Formats: sequence, C-alpha cells, structure tokens
Amino acid sequence: MNSGYYESRFQYDERREILWKTLCRAYFNKLVKPEDHVLELGAGYANFINNVRCRERTAIDYSPMLKKFADPRVTVRIGSVTDLQFIPDGSVNFVFASNLFEHLSQQDFSAVLTQLKQKLAPGGTVNILQPNYRLAYRQYFDDYTHVSVYSDVSLCDFIRANGYRIVEIRPGFLPFSIKSRFPVLPWLIRFYLLLPWKPFAKQMFVRAVLATQRGSGE
Repeated sequence: MNSGYYESRFQYDERREILWKTLCRAYFNKLVKPEDHVLELGAGYANFINNVRCRERTAIDYSPMLKKFADPRVTVRIGSVTDLQFIPDGSVNFVFASNLFEHLSQQDFSAVLTQLKQKLAPGGTVNILQPNYRLAYRQYFDDYTHVSVYSDVSLCDFIRANGYRIVEIRPGFLPFSIKSRFPVLPWLIRFYLLLPWKPFAKQMFVRAVLATQRGSGE
C-alpha cells in the first residue's frame, strides 16, 4: 500500500476514534491487564493503541502518519509488520491486529506469526479482528488492497497450521465498516456488544495462544 490508500480508502474519520475509544472501554480493556505490554500491528491512526490501558504500548505501521496520531507515550515503529526484530523476545502479552492480514500474502502472515512466537510472553495472546469473507463476500473486495481471503474457518485453520491454538472465535463481532447509515455513538456501540446476535456483523474476532501454552482466553 502507498500513501494514496490513506487518501482514497482509509481517510481520517472522527467516528473511528469514537468507535475505538468505546470498544476499548467496553470490551478490549477487560482482556488486557494493567501490567501488560500491548503490541499493535498495522496501527494506522493509532485509535486502538491510544485507548488501550496497560503498562507499555508499542505500535508499528508502514505509514509515517502513525507518528502524527500516536500518543507520545506509545513506542512507535515505522516499517513492515514482517520485521519485528526491534521487539524484545518474551516481552509482549497482548498482540492486536485490526483489518491487517487480508492486506498481506499468506507468506507474510505466516512470517508474522512465526516471529510472534519469540516475542510473546508466557500466556500471551494474539488477537485478530478482520472481515469474515463468509459474511462479507459482497463488500470484501471493495477494498482494492485486499489480497488474501479468510473466513472464520480458514483463518482459524491457518493460525493453527502456524503453531497456535484458538481460544476464542466470534464469527460475527462488528459491522464491516463505520461507513454506513448508522450513527457511531458510544451508547449504541456498548448496546451492540451486549447483543447475543449481532445484526450486520461481518467482522470476526479471533484469539489465539501458542499451541504449547495455556492462554488467558480460556
């Protein structure tokens, strides 16, 4: 992806900050301990990493724009998510990637998962949020940078094949995009998260640990 992607497909949107602030407060902060080190891959406008509560926060993205939007207390790395040598081994408790791996080849995805095996602390989790092709096949390729296709089944199988164990899978977790006719309001987001069946949910959420370890998601 180049800088034109941010101008044509991934423009800054204030609604995205409202969404992620609410998601962190209502959901993701419950999965993260105060003493954890959180690493976000493909952090974009830093909406998640700025709002997650933890001891240490690290974010990586190919775009220099990350430096502009990231909180000064976040350690920022500009570069490819396939190069994680800058992360100390055994130091990360919670890895998060939102709408990232559909933009990468399977070879690059596998390279990321392989490196994370060394970077994860004992019991550390890999947390992935991205479109579920089974539910979002009509919109999936509206984004011209999508190069890999995953459903909730194939994503979990791919993760297992790379040495991890799935501890949680939510096939329909969030709507496909904030670009809809529905308002982005904190109370509505919190209400949506509580619904046992989520209408218009086309993003899946998967949590995994190393196959040889027990994780906090169990």
